[in-house]
Amino acid sequence: MKTMPDLLMLGIILLLGFLCQWFAWRIQLPAILFLLLTGILLGPTFSLLDPNALFGDLLFPFVSLSVAIILFEGSLTLKSVELRDIGPCVRNMVSYGALLNATVTTTATHYLTGLSWSISALFGAIMVVTGPTVIMPMLRSVRPSANIAKVLRWEGIVIDPLGALLAVLIFEWIAAQQTSADLLHVISIFGQTIGLGIALGILTGHCFGLLLRHHLIPEYLQNFAAIAFVIAAFSGSNTLLHESGLLTVTIMGIWLTNMKGVHTRNILNFKETLTVIFVSSLFIILAARINFESLLQLGWGAVAVLVVMQFLARPIKVFICTIGSNFSFNERLLLAWIGPRGIVAAAVSVVFALRLEQLGMANADLLVPLAFSIIIGTVVIQSATARPLAKLLNVNEPDTQGFLIIGANPVAIIIARALKMAEIKTILCDTEWENICAARMVGLQTYYGNPISDHADLHLEVTSLGGMLGLSNYHSQNTAAALRFREDFGIRNIFTLASKQDEKPHNKHRASEFYKGKVLFDESIRYNNLNSFINEDTQVKSTQLTDTYDYSDWKSDNNSKKSILLFAIDPNNRLHWLTADNTLSPTTGWCLYALRNIN
Repeated sequence: MKTMPDLLMLGIILLLGFLCQWFAWRIQLPAILFLLLTGILLGPTFSLLDPNALFGDLLFPFVSLSVAIILFEGSLTLKSVELRDIGPCVRNMVSYGALLNATVTTTATHYLTGLSWSISALFGAIMVVTGPTVIMPMLRSVRPSANIAKVLRWEGIVIDPLGALLAVLIFEWIAAQQTSADLLHVISIFGQTIGLGIALGILTGHCFGLLLRHHLIPEYLQNFAAIAFVIAAFSGSNTLLHESGLLTVTIMGIWLTNMKGVHTRNILNFKETLTVIFVSSLFIILAARINFESLLQLGWGAVAVLVVMQFLARPIKVFICTIGSNFSFNERLLLAWIGPRGIVAAAVSVVFALRLEQLGMANADLLVPLAFSIIIGTVVIQSATARPLAKLLNVNEPDTQGFLIIGANPVAIIIARALKMAEIKTILCDTEWENICAARMVGLQTYYGNPISDHADLHLEVTSLGGMLGLSNYHSQNTAAALRFREDFGIRNIFTLASKQDEKPHNKHRASEFYKGKVLFDESIRYNNLNSFINEDTQVKSTQLTDTYDYSDWKSDNNSKKSILLFAIDPNNRLHWLTADNTLSPTTGWCLYALRNIN
């Protein structure tokens, strides 16, 4: 029974999706947990949302197109250079590793739930997928080491279309049994699907890439063009051959992002926003379609299948596929633990359940609730345990308090050394070899090159960092870097030194804070001031505030001519910068770091 207008329900879905994402960000857990719970509450629990009534015949086209855009966005992040270290592992996991996983899952499903071999095989094929919709949020929360993250990201994106293709193969085999078609026909359909997906993906990716490379599409139309190309390629491919569209858009994205002279950053940023919206909406909508009566019909068999997949199928796949790799035992353990199922598994199971029902297969209606039981189970278990496990195994990156520092000049070096004293990671970037050498001589990590170059996009690893400091003596370089990295760190974590332009009385002469970030220390303190101060025999001093020695005592002992306060660490180990718009008020337990003239 309809309880509220359709338009209002659409607004509520989007609002609740945002709230789930925001709450997940606040408590550092994957948002899928809260999105699934919201969908279950809206749908089967309180019967407020009926997706079939709300969307009608447009439900599954909407789901399919959304999944296509999500996969395309994920494939835009797959740079071929990353495969130098992890290529064999990824190849193994998406090939014979996927077949191993499907075989174990199929066998467990048949014997533990009593479903026929045909339906069990189709379910096993669908369950080989992981997917960017669940992998990406989990990686942001867990923060595993770089190579683990790359493997999981590549596997999650590449295996989605391959899993769908494997499901196509199994379905055609089932259909052949029902229609007396021969095995050659099944193999022919499968081969045509792969061939069409690869050919059309390369063709559309290359054509779109040429348009971007030769600047034949204005910037304000590039995002629109990307969506149009993706949807046209996906729908056209699926029209020619069912389920070939996912492979088409994945190949298209990989081809496009690896073309020389083609810049996809703006498109990728736009697609990331769309992906968050689609993922939030889709999980709520599809979770609202769960039929608990069918799920109860499966009983403990569904739980048993989940246990087998989590503790047997995934570990077998990972440990066999990583034989001979450079991964340590602990890294392989974490890889074996993380393999959540997401929106692609949900969408593909719905599509094939309907097609099985059209063939008159018994128990075809159980495919969807069984798939959702695995999705919910893997997401809940792994979201709750993956981060503690990564820390226990010591294969996670440190908390993102590290800083990318633009410049390796004397000012940048002494501030980086202060951060190193506070056990905060830094990477100094500079195009002057002499500066890089000076930084390396004192044990600092560096990147020799322009931080906004194409080379830096591929080789400058910033996933373990949480902010940027613009300490170059060239104000334009600081501002350009701030603009480049504000998407990575957020504008609230971008800091730059003041410049002469900041003293201009009119706003038209000053760079906007939106582009340059927050001004470090004070608008009167510029690079030249700091450099002169450092040349007067300056050292970094740290001071712990106590009940008997507070901030006022420290200020009376350290006047502005003798010291410059840089930053402070509070008792919760959070770093606070002194900025032009943020005067610190440290209390007991805080540790102050300052440049002090020792003369």
